[in-house]
This record gives sequence, structure tokens and C-alpha cells, in this order.
Amino acid sequence: MKHTGRQTTHRTLTDLYRSLDRRHAVTITYLDDNGDETLRTIEPFDIRTTKAGRIQVRAMCRLRGDARSFDLARITAYTCHRIAFVLDREEATTPAEQVIVVRSTAQLIARELGRDYLPTRRITRDQTTLAA
Repeated sequence: MKHTGRQTTHRTLTDLYRSLDRRHAVTITYLDDNGDETLRTIEPFDIRTTKAGRIQVRAMCRLRGDARSFDLARITAYTCHRIAFVLDREEATTPAEQVIVVRSTAQLIARELGRDYLPTRRITRDQTTLAA
């Protein structure tokens, strides 16, 4: 088990990215919102930075059985395993529940950039106060 307090964030991210690329599970010791330590086995599928600058690990949680976000600063220890992913992740869909298909690198980049700038609420035509 590697303790995140004893190594750099760069080293922790390197290990997590390696697990993500190899599709290997990771067991983490995580501090929840109440400050309680929980032990989770996760299957990471994305690592991203929030607008506030925090690093989040998006993963399928074997305890809950669905996708969860884990703040990197709250991961106190982790163990990378050689066991493969077992949980199925739902495919990304549009608001109309259609599956998103990405056919080129340019589409993928546009999709990722667009995801960061999507409005947090639905905007209608009668909301003229939001117009620039």
C-alpha cells in the first residue's frame, strides 16, 4: 500500500494513470465528507481537473456499483492491483438519451472542451438576461 502523504502528487497520478491504461483495479483509502476513512476498490476511467483546480478521479466503485468521483486530495493510500475491471460502465449519452459516437481525434477534443463549458442549467429563449 502506498501512502499519498509520503510521495508526490505526480507519482500518485502516474500510478493511477497506469492502472487506468491497463484497466486494472485500485484499492483506495478515502476520506469521505464526514472525515471518515473508507476502503474502496475502484476501476478508474477518467482523471480530470475541476474548474476550482482540484484533481478528480472518475471511477466505477465496486462498493456502490456505479460511477463516482474521488477527490485526489482525499485519497490517503492506494494499492494498484493486477485484476481486471469487472463492472460495466454506462455509455455516455446526450440529453435525448442517444449514444455519443466519436469518430475522430478532432471530435474527441471538441467534446472534451465542450464538456468543460456546458451550462449548469437549461437555458430557454425567454431568459434574455443571460444574453451577452
